[in-house]
Amino acid sequence: MAYREVEILLVEDNSDDEFLVLRALRKHNVSNKIHVARDGEEALDFLFARGNYQESDCIDNLKLVLLDLKLPKVSGLEVLEEIKNNSRTKRIPVVLLTSSHQQEEMLKAYLGGANSFLQKPVDFDHFDELIRQVGFYWMRLNQHPEVITLVAEEPEAPETAMVP
Repeated sequence: MAYREVEILLVEDNSDDEFLVLRALRKHNVSNKIHVARDGEEALDFLFARGNYQESDCIDNLKLVLLDLKLPKVSGLEVLEEIKNNSRTKRIPVVLLTSSHQQEEMLKAYLGGANSFLQKPVDFDHFDELIRQVGFYWMRLNQHPEVITLVAEEPEAPETAMVP
């Protein structure tokens, strides 16, 4: 799969949770175009075409970022901040998918621009259902704006006053 086709970026460092999310997304036919980043630094490299992803330029097709909160190298909140502070990526919905139950982290996530904050259920069936609903909403029901490039108009020349 070409990186330009990626619709979902899953940022997850726990291989068991990664497996469960991927299995649920595929089981419910949400998307076959998923890329996994296993730490915050890799996620940022992928999103901003850096490092091993210099040729990726995936931004235009990306419809959703599923982001774990506690990540190695760069935290989920830092990744969220980078996404929402960049004009090319701030439109991409970011769903925090975490085991955290801390209200402070939830508040920080929403203040940082998160579109949703979900706690990972421990029970497999509940986890599967959560991913099904998340995928269905963000990939099927939610309306995504067409990506257009805005061309800045050239500034008009300042008017000059004529002195008699």
